[in-house]
Amino acid sequence: MTTTTNSTYKTSYQTTLQTTLQNNVVTLSGTVVGEPIFSHEVYGEKFYEVTLSVKRLSGMEDLLPISISEHLLSERIQSGKQVTVSGQFRSYNKTVEDKSKLMLTVFVRDVAEYDESVNANVLELTGYICKPPIYRTTPFNREICDVLLAVNRQYNKSDYIPCIVWGRNARFAGSLPVGEHVNVVGRVQSRNYQKKLPDDTVVTRTAYEVSVSKIMVVDSDQTRGGLMDLTLLKKEAKNSL
Repeated sequence: MTTTTNSTYKTSYQTTLQTTLQNNVVTLSGTVVGEPIFSHEVYGEKFYEVTLSVKRLSGMEDLLPISISEHLLSERIQSGKQVTVSGQFRSYNKTVEDKSKLMLTVFVRDVAEYDESVNANVLELTGYICKPPIYRTTPFNREICDVLLAVNRQYNKSDYIPCIVWGRNARFAGSLPVGEHVNVVGRVQSRNYQKKLPDDTVVTRTAYEVSVSKIMVVDSDQTRGGLMDLTLLKKEAKNSL
């Protein structure tokens, strides 16, 4: 491989890396709940899981799962400590009760001192709609639309992120086709719900999703992550749920 080819490949790789990082950005400021628990190991690097309590403007809190490398663990990541973290909102499949379940976590890339001057919970995603949006109204006549986004990541991977859109934005989102390339801004939220099991037992579980405050279609000349094959998009989304 020539020097010119090497240089071109390196530039292309760096551009792709920067693009995928920009596709998925989240910053959280909150209080650590509990101590980090070992999760898994990748190429000798250990990763831990811990919960971060993030306050809403209403005073309610979101209890959000974060995943962090052993290299980023510090005295800041201790129960009761306040901290600001930034990274990406990611998904992965996990077998639960013999079924594949979509799991969500904030993958931490940076840890900083708690900064109360910044928005405590802000996220921006650029991805592709991979399932038909579900538009509906609540018993109180509030408009809601459920959207599942496929967000490109490094190494030809994708994160599948459930989003909930409100009001006029919900009507707009409900009209978008599968494969549409969109940008959303919002926050990560936790939501408890009741699930009835086959034995009629009712259990409380927690869902994690993006509460969208802004959604817009990305023009073709603004595409950040490269085009995705629509057939493959649908197939991957089905396999990830």
